Amino acid sequence: MPDLCPLSKLTTAYPRLLLIFLARRFSSSSSSTPPLSVPSHQHISYLILDQKSASQAIQTFKWAAQLPNFTHSHSTYRALIHKLCTFRRFDTVKQLLDEMPHSIGSVPDEDIFVTIVRGLGRARMIRDVMQIPDLVSKFGNNSSLKVFNSILDVLVKEDIDLAREFYRKKMMGSGVQGDDYTFGILMKGLCLTNRIADGFKLLQVMKSRGIKPNAVIYNTLLHALCKNGKVGRARSLMNEIEEPNDVTFNVLISGYCKEDNVVQALTLLEKSFSFGFVPDVVTVTKVVEILCNAGRMMESVEILERVESKGGVVDVVAYNTLIRGFCRLGKVKVGHRFLKEMERKGCLPNVDTYNILISGFCESGMLDMALDMFNDMKTDGISWNFNTYDTLIKGMFSWGSIKDGFKILELMEESKGASGGRISPYNSVLYGLYKNNMWDEALEFLIKMENLFPGAVDRSLRLLGFCEKGEIANAKMVFDQITSEGGIPNVLLYDCLIHGFCQEGFLREAFELMNEMIGHGYFPVASTFNALISGFSGQGKEGSALKLVDDMIGRGCMPDIGSYGPLIDALCRKGSFQKAFNLFLQMVEKGATPDYLTWNSLLLCLSQQSIWLENWNIIHVGDKVEWIIKT
Repeated sequence: MPDLCPLSKLTTAYPRLLLIFLARRFSSSSSSTPPLSVPSHQHISYLILDQKSASQAIQTFKWAAQLPNFTHSHSTYRALIHKLCTFRRFDTVKQLLDEMPHSIGSVPDEDIFVTIVRGLGRARMIRDVMQIPDLVSKFGNNSSLKVFNSILDVLVKEDIDLAREFYRKKMMGSGVQGDDYTFGILMKGLCLTNRIADGFKLLQVMKSRGIKPNAVIYNTLLHALCKNGKVGRARSLMNEIEEPNDVTFNVLISGYCKEDNVVQALTLLEKSFSFGFVPDVVTVTKVVEILCNAGRMMESVEILERVESKGGVVDVVAYNTLIRGFCRLGKVKVGHRFLKEMERKGCLPNVDTYNILISGFCESGMLDMALDMFNDMKTDGISWNFNTYDTLIKGMFSWGSIKDGFKILELMEESKGASGGRISPYNSVLYGLYKNNMWDEALEFLIKMENLFPGAVDRSLRLLGFCEKGEIANAKMVFDQITSEGGIPNVLLYDCLIHGFCQEGFLREAFELMNEMIGHGYFPVASTFNALISGFSGQGKEGSALKLVDDMIGRGCMPDIGSYGPLIDALCRKGSFQKAFNLFLQMVEKGATPDYLTWNSLLLCLSQQSIWLENWNIIHVGDKVEWIIKT
């Protein structure tokens, strides 16, 4: 046996009380030194497990063997074997097994073999795992059910068919039928590979052998059914379970939530409560989420209150889900009250809580409240992250608060790594400038972005250049390159390409591009709509043009003379004076001032409408025109 490791080299691993014992034991050879108790096997096991390498673990094991009155046991051998398996020293493990009958007078026990099985499993040495029963028999014993189950547990993670073959040939061949844990392992393997039909067959095999399937086995099968969208079948299977547990309800409730089946999810939630179970916070959060998505906010609040009253946990994620639901409905102030409520209950908000509320305030146009939340984060010790900056910058520029938006952008840029090289806040700046018709400023800002995003800016400038030259096909190629690489084009590119398509008469492409633009959160301004309205009007598609005008108004974008003029002219050219005149009146009511061309189109059309003039009192027409002029 090698020399003992110096005591000073072991001090980092040894508990203080044991060090004192060892120091006193070896610092004096006097017979007057009072005898101290021998260190326990548990202490030595801890020391071995605490070593940082296999060699140190072996050295510690040998060192302990020379302590007076100390003899190793199964537990200390198991600790060393575990450590050796961690470092894949399996040859040394076999040597230890061979020496055990001589050193401690006993063969390795089942826990040691289980430790070896798990070590081999972590090393993916599957062949060696399957040979463990032969290794056990070498010491004159048969493998216990515990050893077989540990082998089976490793095999199902590798190959379920291999595991089933091992069960039939090795386990059953050895006269070991298995228990509910054995079948639970096999069920797990079948369900992990979506072999649900085989899972049901296994269930019948258990019943035929008089083994009562426990809740764990049923829950494994229920989870597989729900994962594969067979929640109704899972619900039927639940009726077979004599003693469902909380996991049973969690699995099924989550399954119904995944299907957005609010009724069944709530029904099972009530049944869970009636059984005395409180679903876990993940399941509760899913229920709250589908209720919020359905706009049933008060029921969401009620469920959280009931869970809390029954001793269940409601965490910050659950509250964030609730707050987000209120914000989506435009009830951001109610969501803010729940921030205060969760703080009162000792559930501290996180950065997501604040970001949700900042987003809600921005979407509702309450920019002052959004800025207050932003400042509160700093006061409450919650660090701003990229989403915080991104959300606030987007909100500020979308609502035309350009000055404040640039201040937040400056804060983001001063914060090291806050943007993480992501372009979306800068695209929000371009969008804000676009919405405020600040084209020169937008182009100037785009050029300034080149230092941060040279590739994106270069492609943007190329596309804009192609559009200016009328080379729309080349511009579209650059646009497609950007999107194919996963990029989101900025609003300037959408606008220029839409105008280019309209000028070339490709109105369908322009319309699809505008829908795509809206899908990315860029709502067109009047000039973008006008390009399409003018195009449809020029092609005689006045109905499509009228729908666009109505869409503009419905979205809060006021049409101008550029919206009405081409459409009125197109209607007049078709002789539809009544429609043209009604649209003319609508234009005036919306505050748009008619230009010379619009007046000219109307008067020319009117002069050709003798029948209309006869039916309408000419004096009434004159009054209308006079009212328009005064307006």
